[in-house]
Amino acid sequence: MDKRSLTQLTERFRESEKRTEILRQELAAAIRQAAADDVPQKDICEATGYTRQQIRRIVLAGETETAAQP
Repeated sequence: MDKRSLTQLTERFRESEKRTEILRQELAAAIRQAAADDVPQKDICEATGYTRQQIRRIVLAGETETAAQP
């Protein structure tokens, strides 16, 4: 492994981290929308693989963000 290869791999990793963060935010928005559309929490859990507690935290975080905006 040379320095150039290591640098390229590191760049690919950083790009994947950015994509992952964007997808995480998109999924959180979709979860909040599903909750607002009265999709049962059980169905959201099954679709995402998240626990009920994780879903509640995501939904509550969205409510907190909305309340904090002027």
